[in-house]
Amino acid sequence: MAGLAKGLAIIEAFAVHDVMSVADAARASGATRAAARRCLLTLNELGYVERSGREFRPLERLRRLGGTMTKRDRLARLAQPLLVRARDELKESVSLAVLEGETTFFIARAEAEHIVSTGVRIGAHLPAYCSATGRVLLSQFSDKDVLERLGRKPLPARTPRTLTKPNEIVAEIRSVREKGYAISDEELEVGLRSLAVPVARSTGEIIAAVSVSASSARVRAIDLSKRFFPILQSCARILVERATEIN
Repeated sequence: MAGLAKGLAIIEAFAVHDVMSVADAARASGATRAAARRCLLTLNELGYVERSGREFRPLERLRRLGGTMTKRDRLARLAQPLLVRARDELKESVSLAVLEGETTFFIARAEAEHIVSTGVRIGAHLPAYCSATGRVLLSQFSDKDVLERLGRKPLPARTPRTLTKPNEIVAEIRSVREKGYAISDEELEVGLRSLAVPVARSTGEIIAAVSVSASSARVRAIDLSKRFFPILQSCARILVERATEIN
């Protein structure tokens, strides 16, 4: 029964934390790290949480069990009608993503009807260093912090246009910080262009990024900054106003 009590404490903690490490779960439940790790691995095996490296996050099965909604869930729900509105204006797919380690994680999306899809979906991860969403989310950090987050390991070139040198990526993120938006022009995939804008609190914290992806055959790069940017910016501004209650 003591093990059950600790397990329930960890489940309850997921109502407050969108993601937890073993150490986080141990602190939340009062269990040892070994006990917390066993519990998290069991929840993972049973399909209640998913594991990504050292982090665990709740899946729909756990949310239904506890009737809980994480901050990420609430943000996605608030964003969905705004994404739909932006999609209908732009006639292109619009998404919401958050920073998750070295990647961006897509939590909401309004899909446009095109024969060729961009491949992004809810639950997908993209590398932060070469995606528009990632560069927007990284722009809240100093150049030094960005370099630390990029790490020392090689950054693969997804296409011939992908920036892979850390100093070049930092310079691009610095530009994003100044402009207030990021464009990834065929860096992730040949034939794909993306624009992202920050969902930023008044403190400067960027809680998410709103993005649009389109085929380069349909949308010119200049269209992203001229025509698409104001619509995404309006979407982000309304979302952050509605999300003030999410701590």
